[in-house]
Amino acid sequence: MSLDISIVVPLFNEEESLPELMAWIDRVCKEHQYTYEVIMVDDGSTDNSWDVVKELSTKYMSLRGIRFQRNYGKSPALHEGFKVTTGKIVITMDADLQDSPDEIPGLYKMITEDGFDLVSGWKKVRYDNAITKNLPSKLYNSVNRRLSGIKLHDMNCGLKAYKSRVVKSIEVYGEMHRFIPVLAKNAGFRKIGEKVVQHRARKFGVSKFGWERFINGFLDLLSILFITRFGKKPMHLFGALGSFTFFAGFICTLWLVSDKILHANEVGLTNKPAFYIALTAMVMGTLFFLTGFISELVVRNATDRNLYLTEEKVGF
Repeated sequence: MSLDISIVVPLFNEEESLPELMAWIDRVCKEHQYTYEVIMVDDGSTDNSWDVVKELSTKYMSLRGIRFQRNYGKSPALHEGFKVTTGKIVITMDADLQDSPDEIPGLYKMITEDGFDLVSGWKKVRYDNAITKNLPSKLYNSVNRRLSGIKLHDMNCGLKAYKSRVVKSIEVYGEMHRFIPVLAKNAGFRKIGEKVVQHRARKFGVSKFGWERFINGFLDLLSILFITRFGKKPMHLFGALGSFTFFAGFICTLWLVSDKILHANEVGLTNKPAFYIALTAMVMGTLFFLTGFISELVVRNATDRNLYLTEEKVGF
């Protein structure tokens, strides 16, 4: 039988916070009579985090652990955790105690009773550094809302709840954990909600993320948007762009030749900058078109080209 909740906790060098976090989760779930499991994914910690996980597993039968041989990142950790979940509702939270397990009942209710596919936490009041984290985060989320069309204030919040079907239908790779709502929306899960959650000051250790996450995050968002719109039909983008660029250069070339013939200009075609601009446009257009053609061949021969998520079947 499926459990009520699976809680996935990716961690990296959080040995001090794990006992308190596990005790807190256990207390909340027992108070609300949830059947649950906690899946801690050790992302190649260099401290004693894994030893703590093994010790806690002897005390809490609901705890399961996965350890990576080296540090791969948060996205692979979540992906591995998602694969082994058995709960009807999946909740993710960070291991640093900045996410409060007291939010679990509210998130669970929004999924089971309000019918949301995914609920993302919103740390409306934050206790991070205003210059290095809060301000960049607000700018980052503003850009995400405009590009993705998903109206979430804090898309990168680690505290989220999902229907099990959502996490089983998406692939979280690279650094795409920041855009799980975008991945879910693109997979057909449209009912995405938000809940104001408590943000707590870090009690142990230091933050594992730096400024580079904002640059990488923006590039990852562009990748997701591209794959979503043109992943199955790259020729629609590169072919159209290549055709437009080529014909623009071709028409410009025809105009230059016609002008030379009709007006008998003494200036040669190769002495005009416009000639080289037109020639470059034709070459670029050809390259764009060939890129689309080759990409189309790759997509057509991909093993997962016909893997689509179905909503329901009857009489099958």
